[in-house]
Amino acid sequence: MEVRQEAGESEAQLADIIQMVRDTVMRRWLLLLVVFAAVAVLGIVAVQFLPVSYTSTAKVRIDPSLNPLATKSADGKAELTPEAIDTEVASVQSPTIARAIVRQFHLDRDPEFAKALQGGGPGLTTASDRESVLAAALLKKLNVSREKLTYILDISFTSADPIKAAKFANAFAQGYIDAKTGNKAGTAERQSQWFERRLKELADDARNADAQVADYRAKAGIVESDGGGANGSTIVDQQITPLAGSLAQAQADAAAARSDLDAARTQMAHGSRDSVGVVLNSATVQALRSQRSDIVRNLGEIQVRYGEKHPETLRVRDQLAAVDAQLQNETRRVISALTATAASTQARVASLRESMGQLETRRAGDTRNAVIAEGLEREATAKRALYDRMSQMALDSMQAARVSLAQAQIVEVAQAPSRPTSPNKPLFYVAALVLGLIAGGATIAVQELMSGTLRSAEDADRTLGLTMLAAIPKVAKGVNPADLLITEPTSFFSESLRIVRAAVLGVRGQAAPKVIALTSALPSEGKSTTALAFARTLAIANAKTLLIECDVRRAVMQRMVKGAPPRVGLVEVIHGDAQLDEAILPGDVPGLDQLLVVSRYFSSEDLFGGGAMENLLNTLRGRYDHIVLDLPPLMGLADGRFLAVLADATIMVVKWDETPASAASSAVNWLRADGSNPIGMVYSMVGQGAESVGGLYYYSRKYAEYYRSA
Repeated sequence: MEVRQEAGESEAQLADIIQMVRDTVMRRWLLLLVVFAAVAVLGIVAVQFLPVSYTSTAKVRIDPSLNPLATKSADGKAELTPEAIDTEVASVQSPTIARAIVRQFHLDRDPEFAKALQGGGPGLTTASDRESVLAAALLKKLNVSREKLTYILDISFTSADPIKAAKFANAFAQGYIDAKTGNKAGTAERQSQWFERRLKELADDARNADAQVADYRAKAGIVESDGGGANGSTIVDQQITPLAGSLAQAQADAAAARSDLDAARTQMAHGSRDSVGVVLNSATVQALRSQRSDIVRNLGEIQVRYGEKHPETLRVRDQLAAVDAQLQNETRRVISALTATAASTQARVASLRESMGQLETRRAGDTRNAVIAEGLEREATAKRALYDRMSQMALDSMQAARVSLAQAQIVEVAQAPSRPTSPNKPLFYVAALVLGLIAGGATIAVQELMSGTLRSAEDADRTLGLTMLAAIPKVAKGVNPADLLITEPTSFFSESLRIVRAAVLGVRGQAAPKVIALTSALPSEGKSTTALAFARTLAIANAKTLLIECDVRRAVMQRMVKGAPPRVGLVEVIHGDAQLDEAILPGDVPGLDQLLVVSRYFSSEDLFGGGAMENLLNTLRGRYDHIVLDLPPLMGLADGRFLAVLADATIMVVKWDETPASAASSAVNWLRADGSNPIGMVYSMVGQGAESVGGLYYYSRKYAEYYRSA
């Protein structure tokens, strides 16, 4: 269950990140496009000035069957290890071959390579030094690699001239073949001679090692095991095994004899001798006991018949006494026999144990000798194995010395390429486009992080401590947003103002604010337009509403409403120069009246702080259901703060993604410090790309079917 919950949270976080990225791109797509185009164009132009180079490749096949150091696979075929192939690759890149090509083609006169000699200083005075420098420059343009898992080497050379690229690739391939053909026979012959000398030394070492092992075994008394091989046993090992068996048997016999003797003694100590088990088992004792039983039975009959003193009775008693004497003698004899048996078996155990101790002492010395013998045997075995391996290598070397064919051959000659291999312009073009996209994304990401503006319900709650009442969308240029309430009553814009109305008036049973002020932190945040649209929304909902324009320094409301401009307005009413009913004019929707400013008014007087405005509002409260005040901005002007205190509720209008968070936060703090009642904030001019930012979900495409434009 926890795993499923964590997975759901991860998916939600990923969805939030994707939505945030999409919203950022939609808000700042123009900057993204400009940076992308600039970087991409610069990259494409830079690609046009990259130097052009050509690469040509020659292919050389290595024949492992002709290589003297090739190994045999399981099926008997010759094969080369990866290390051996790497050796061949290094051979192609040999400085010796490169120096030969430098001399062959006189590269000290070739401008492409001669520039490597420029700036070399006094160290390039000899021809050898110059050749080394040119050879190094030549090898920098060479690349040798194995073609997959084959025995084919790709020898590639890169040059600004396609003809040179093919020429030098073929030159390195031919130089490698020549070097292998010229050096092979002499190298194999020298190897053969060396193998012969080495084999003779190894043969002598192996014979000496075998002789040493045999001598030592003979002196130490170590005999070969039945299976042969390196391991063997000593004479003591062969003697000690049967002796150990005899000792174990003797100990068992001695233990049994002691047990019988101890049992007999115990029985004799606690009863008559007739009860001793060993005595009872004696055939003689059994016969005497049977005879005694007959005599006792006969004695009883005679005593009954003749009496105690009758001669026959006395004679039978004498017979009984003689039998008892024989039983006692036989019992003593059996006990003596047990004692003798126990003593003899114990003596045999002691003798065997002494013999075993002597053999163990000798065995300890023999063990050390056996270890030494085994070491000598291993050394001899290693020398024989080395001799066998070296013998096989010598045979292979002698066979290679008799082979006159080359170990490699050119299977494909390098051709001059028809088109350059570098730079790969299509790839660089794609890289330029990707780099431009990355640069554009990074630019808008940095700008987004440094913006410091408000864009979501979370921003409003976290920064201002206010609830976001609604988000009013941005409309097309040239359209008066407030007029959409009349021309398009079911549009996004109209619905957002109805949401503001629902949020401000609250649910049934709560007292709705009568005087509602709308203000902003800075100018040009859509405050006046929102105030007019909100007043129209209240009037359309059958509430008698009055819109009072309090932003006297701008006086823009008369340009936003329909009808003839007023002759007198709010300033004249406060000064007492005009009657209130004369200044109030009907609005452009039923139920809406307007008290506007005739012209821009600049004065140092406290127009709204003397009590006149408060008295005016008290007079109007009884005539209207709602009074909407269009206040001036709070930053830099004092009028708005005086007027906000007189209202029942104040709404902050914040321009989405443009008003600095610090300015909006300061304005709200001033309202709270003055004792005003800021009940929430409204985002104005929200971009169409903000459909999933914060609490703006009702403004999503998901609700497209709920809205309809006229």
